[in-house]
Amino acid sequence: MFHYSTLPNGLRMVMRHIPGSPAEMCGVAVNAGSRDESPSENGLAHFVEHTVFKGTRRRRSWHINNRMESIGGELNAYTTKEETFIYTTFPAGRPHLDRAAELIADLVSNSVFPEAEIDREREVVCDEINSYLDVPSEGVFDDFDDLIYAGSALGHNILGTAQSVARLDSATCREWLSTMYTPGSMVLFYTGPREPDEVMRTATRRFGSFDHAERPRQRTAPDIAAPFSISREIGSHQAHTVTGVRIPGLCDDNRTSMAIAVNMLGGPGMNSLLNVALREKRGLVYSIDASTSLLSDTGLMTVYYGCDRDDTNRCRRIVSDILDRMASERLPLRRLEAAKRQYLGQLQVAGINQENVILAAARATLHRKRALTPQETAERVMAVTPDSLLSAASALAPSMTSTLTLR
Repeated sequence: MFHYSTLPNGLRMVMRHIPGSPAEMCGVAVNAGSRDESPSENGLAHFVEHTVFKGTRRRRSWHINNRMESIGGELNAYTTKEETFIYTTFPAGRPHLDRAAELIADLVSNSVFPEAEIDREREVVCDEINSYLDVPSEGVFDDFDDLIYAGSALGHNILGTAQSVARLDSATCREWLSTMYTPGSMVLFYTGPREPDEVMRTATRRFGSFDHAERPRQRTAPDIAAPFSISREIGSHQAHTVTGVRIPGLCDDNRTSMAIAVNMLGGPGMNSLLNVALREKRGLVYSIDASTSLLSDTGLMTVYYGCDRDDTNRCRRIVSDILDRMASERLPLRRLEAAKRQYLGQLQVAGINQENVILAAARATLHRKRALTPQETAERVMAVTPDSLLSAASALAPSMTSTLTLR
């Protein structure tokens, strides 16, 4: 069960009380990602996420790293197209929560981005950018986003380029922090054994005076690009293909039906339609999956597979045939009920991972005011009908999808 509150300064909170938990987790989700950058700032959101640990008005980088590690904890952060997460996981203990909250508050309000540290971290980020060039199975997704979101702020790589990162400096990072890391644009999250009232008191003490001024921001969903089919020669042994289509975003009423359709298509189960057709029956691929990437105002459904270069066209025809059947044939009720049970079971197993649960809840609170309870999720899943499933799957028709192959 999640508990919600809002501090007087507008900072929202989501808390999950787990009595007896041996570990705690505390952090912030910030409504700022790569889509909020100007063209000259590509990579800035991710770069700030890296360098926010490099020094504050009170601490140097070594003291920041040691603050939680000295008690067995760790600091983490990551950036998406729309959010930045900064958080710490640590052993349960009464003084540890205050230590964690004070450190996170210091990072998001007082980071100074020393130039010497900025220069060193720039090299680290450039190495990270270059590492993706060696992994076409990951790089193909960035290239696909560039194409399907062409001309918009969603189209560029979250990491930026070596050239764009070279332009980022301390003043730019400080401006991003003061502009984007505001109370109204953040959600403070906690999971662990502390009672919500205790967490609230700690949050008020450490975040209550946080007052970066709110500044209006506007995101616009990009126009839907015409379907494309592109093949690029990169000289790899395998061919790496992404087939995808734009779908509605996080707040769409039919997203549960889409989630079930995509799970049947290429979810983690070995019995997914794509895995059975391409791997189990024909041995054409080692890796194949379908997934959704939902943003606040738009989303993507993508299918990825890696295969021998000579099998690319055959795999593509099989994927297209399966998409066509899903988009045009009403699923028998018996098969739909089985798909619902499998999906709910997967969610139950995934719920064991407390870190993923609270991160997802923080993101939901950021964009939809609150997270669904397991009971609400189950009710939505059980309410899916063959007709609503077909309506969702109709968006996956081959005539609407786009394809990129790196080979």
